[in-house]
Amino acid sequence: MTAALSPRRVAVLGGTGSVGRQVCAAFAAQGHEVTAVARRPAASPVPYRFVPLDLVATGGRELAAFLAREGVDTVVNAFTGWGPDETEMRRLNVRPVEHVVDALRRLPGRPRLVHVGTLHEYGPVPEGSSLHEGLTPAPDSLYARVKLAASETVLGAAGPDGVDGVVVRLANTLGPYPAAETFLGSLARRLRDTGRSEVIELTVSDARRDFVDVRDAAEAVVRAAVLPAAPRVLNIGSGTAVSVRSLVGELLRAAGLPADTVKETGGTVRSHGGDWTRADISLAASALGWRPRFTVAESMAAMWDSLRG
Repeated sequence: MTAALSPRRVAVLGGTGSVGRQVCAAFAAQGHEVTAVARRPAASPVPYRFVPLDLVATGGRELAAFLAREGVDTVVNAFTGWGPDETEMRRLNVRPVEHVVDALRRLPGRPRLVHVGTLHEYGPVPEGSSLHEGLTPAPDSLYARVKLAASETVLGAAGPDGVDGVVVRLANTLGPYPAAETFLGSLARRLRDTGRSEVIELTVSDARRDFVDVRDAAEAVVRAAVLPAAPRVLNIGSGTAVSVRSLVGELLRAAGLPADTVKETGGTVRSHGGDWTRADISLAASALGWRPRFTVAESMAAMWDSLRG
């Protein structure tokens, strides 16, 4: 679908992160010119041009000048920052989006902006329901509230006379180079760094959530970026809800470790979202021609291989 369209010059903000690096790879695989933008290079090398830039400190005027010099016609914001409280979380997540919107308003030609949000922006929903784009967001966690504020910054600026903005709300992601802040990314690193005979004690959530391979998510972002008339909001996931406990088992199988390597303990799991998420991906299918490709087993194998190697 996307390969037949004219090549684009793409700036991926947060391009060295878990999602950003796969977005870079997906654009490059389809012949687009990619620049990864972040404060620091990736821990492992990436085959794209890298430009160091602090998105929190770089104002709209300066960012617009940079994008103009680069000849960018497409911007993907895949940047997420983490802080100890709401003030810092907003500074790290909402302020960069405000700078991006300001920058794009200054540029001719209305570059397409794809902002990567999260399904958790919708807040808790009844078990068995699907998260569709018509739902009114009602987040109840700090992370989700801040991510919603960033998404609403884009949507509030979007329109025929405003920014050409699209928000892609992702399910939890699996696959290569997981973020260390995530439950599975943290567990995979612990499994890698401990001896094969050691037992890891862990509190495992009873939640059932939608998980999508980060490479599938990246393909959806590319399609949302190049489609001339993409919907303003798109939900991207696998369309199924799986138990977190089953994902731990899949990770152990990918690592070649016995099931009793992880010993469950009691306790409460601190979550960024509700105990149930399942994306309604029908709009992504009809508007983008997109469907997830990777199985959970394939995603876990890629996660383990990326950390082990």
